[in-house]
Amino acid sequence: SLPRALKPAEVEQLLASFTTSLSSPRRGYAIVRCALDMGLRGGEVAKLMLADIDWRAGTVMLRRTKSRRQDILPLPASTGRALADYIRHERPATTNPAVFVRRHAPRDQPIGVDAIRRVIGDAYRRIGLSHKRTHALRHTLAGQLLEHGSSLKEVAAVLRHRSFNTTLIYAKLDSARLAAVALPWPGSAS
Repeated sequence: SLPRALKPAEVEQLLASFTTSLSSPRRGYAIVRCALDMGLRGGEVAKLMLADIDWRAGTVMLRRTKSRRQDILPLPASTGRALADYIRHERPATTNPAVFVRRHAPRDQPIGVDAIRRVIGDAYRRIGLSHKRTHALRHTLAGQLLEHGSSLKEVAAVLRHRSFNTTLIYAKLDSARLAAVALPWPGSAS
């Protein structure tokens, strides 16, 4: 089956769904930007520490990834603005070094991966999407990279896949390149 990626209009709706009527719109928006722009997994977003962000260099260090290694990623400007906006205006006063901390008891604790999933799932529901998978944002990033001419090897690097075979699923999304190698259907006019 095809990886479930959001269409461009759905991405716009998703990002626009973080309105001031929500209790923590800046936090939710920053969480979605981390997943959508950098391909971070829910657990990686939850474990993000303030010291992991190098604002001057425009990078983010992931210390405890799924592959148990450290990775340094570029910090896209849109993600950096979302994180800075959340940290300056909405993040509770705390001594906890986590970027995303709890607003309710127990305070001064980082939010967990379940909270990340809930934020993203609630955003999906607000725009009428029925699925709940946070990984759809990683799939969306992969599709966007392929649409803009990136190779599967580049997608593997951005998503930090240990095995290239994991990335091959995205070959199904690259319709432009697939059309170039498709053979005409027997008996068709072309």
